[in-house]
Amino acid sequence: MTQENKCLVCGSSDTELKFTCSDHLTRRGSFDVHACRSCGFKFTFDPPPENEAGKYYDDSEYISHSDIRKSVINRLYHFTRGLMLRRKRSLIRRVTGLNTGTLLDIGCGTGYFAGFMKESGWKVSGLEINEKARNHAREKFGLEVIDQPHLSVLESGSFDCITLWHVFEHFYDPAGYFTTIRRLLKPGGKCIIAMPDSSSFDARHYGRHWAAWDVPRHLWHFDPDTFISFAENNGFKVTGIKSLPADVFYISILSEKYRGTNMPFITGMIKGLWFAMHTLFNRRRSSSVVYYLIP
Repeated sequence: MTQENKCLVCGSSDTELKFTCSDHLTRRGSFDVHACRSCGFKFTFDPPPENEAGKYYDDSEYISHSDIRKSVINRLYHFTRGLMLRRKRSLIRRVTGLNTGTLLDIGCGTGYFAGFMKESGWKVSGLEINEKARNHAREKFGLEVIDQPHLSVLESGSFDCITLWHVFEHFYDPAGYFTTIRRLLKPGGKCIIAMPDSSSFDARHYGRHWAAWDVPRHLWHFDPDTFISFAENNGFKVTGIKSLPADVFYISILSEKYRGTNMPFITGMIKGLWFAMHTLFNRRRSSSVVYYLIP
């Protein structure tokens, strides 16, 4: 998907088909992943219109919008999320230099991270487009959570930190969100964005079976080089890149499941450890990476 058939990052019209991926979540067909021949940026070609995208999230297995814990993979997701809450809090404190402040979590899902930050003394607001997840966050954590149309009425210069944990790749208008984030940040405010890395060791290993393509929900498949270029083109500077080391295990297990492996959990854990060891020497090839940004 490009604007006027041009690459989102460099503006080139010279793109090519890389491979076709299945929608493993809702099983609503397959979608092509294209790449720009000029800069290498990958994107989901011809995704559903934005007003029809909701049905591709409407499944109990879409864990960020539900609290389901039925399968081993579901339970691993929740266990990993619990471990990562303190790591994310430490990361925010280090990046902002603040122990408390105002925070907007865009794409807050069922509210676990936002609720944890609220308990840690931060004044937290959330944005979530899914009504069920939004209501869960409000009821379980007492959070102030808005839907997307209300984002424009938030007061400018309101937040010390804005976080997007595996959300940016879902936006139909990522440049427009950058404009909004820039408006909402206080002077000196920081933005933290976590995304899959399409150049990671596990992405290269699994190819079209890599779970983090997640078509058609993931529209944009950045790597560090293409994201830094896109951010700079939209008024942001990337000041740091870190890995989210636990994500590779969950993604590897799902990828093994998608490729039909007999023992996806065991195989995925072993391969995940192998990938994780490799990224100790190259964080830019982690399954998931975190970007620190300033306007």
